Amino acid sequence: MRPEEAEVDRVRDAVLEAGRIALRFFGKAHERWEKGPGQIVTEADLAIDRYLHATLRRTRAEDGWLSEETVDDRHRLERRRVWVVDPIDGTRSFAEGVPEFAISVALLVECRPVLGFVYNPAREELFEAVLGRGARLAGRPLRASAATELEGARICASRFESRRRNFQALLPQVELVTLGSLAYKLALVAAGRFDAYLTWRRTNDWDIAAALLLLEEAGATLSDASGAPIALNRPDPHHDGLLAAPPALHAALLEATRAAHDAFCATRQSPLGPSGA
Repeated sequence: MRPEEAEVDRVRDAVLEAGRIALRFFGKAHERWEKGPGQIVTEADLAIDRYLHATLRRTRAEDGWLSEETVDDRHRLERRRVWVVDPIDGTRSFAEGVPEFAISVALLVECRPVLGFVYNPAREELFEAVLGRGARLAGRPLRASAATELEGARICASRFESRRRNFQALLPQVELVTLGSLAYKLALVAAGRFDAYLTWRRTNDWDIAAALLLLEEAGATLSDASGAPIALNRPDPHHDGLLAAPPALHAALLEATRAAHDAFCATRQSPLGPSGA
């Protein structure tokens, strides 16, 4: 199930080249437009998506493909190997010239990630993991935080989401830090720079597939916001929020947020709540 070293090297080279494509646009004038309410896409997203689609499947055209910027081809559900890609995670930060974005590439075999890269080319940070071989940043092994308690824990969250939901009031004992790019934040948890990550927003396979392997190989746990394990390459590739942390802290964070998250979900699903308004 584990990829061969030659394939790891090939994918690493492709991710690095994708980063070079990103930097041709980053901090410069380029086209961007809305693809949905609050969702933007840039010409850089599409250029990287085209490049990775052509390059990663060059030697195995039968591989499945799931990307934020490609129409979902359900044939992926029948494939043993599936590439899961976000050409630029944190597109808003990228478009605004903020170096909080990442290219995320994962290879799934039988729905399990076996190879994952999260690359922030603006900061020259290449996070990578291979199943059973650990996670690394620039060749150095990664290890998640050893934190076990919420008191004093450093938790990262979405800057946009934190304007709408007061996680600091819910968790007054923690230090809350906000920044862009979900994949990048999860990679920073795997690296131990933050103790945990929290979101109640809807997330997608392409946001998290590579980071899931990074976290697991670094000794951390990733679940949805209700504590359920993450399952990838399903017909609906979406997830209801996320919690990422080392196991003991994950349990404490889940316990502290469960009731508030349940109440949030009930309001969201009510015909009188935001979803039905």
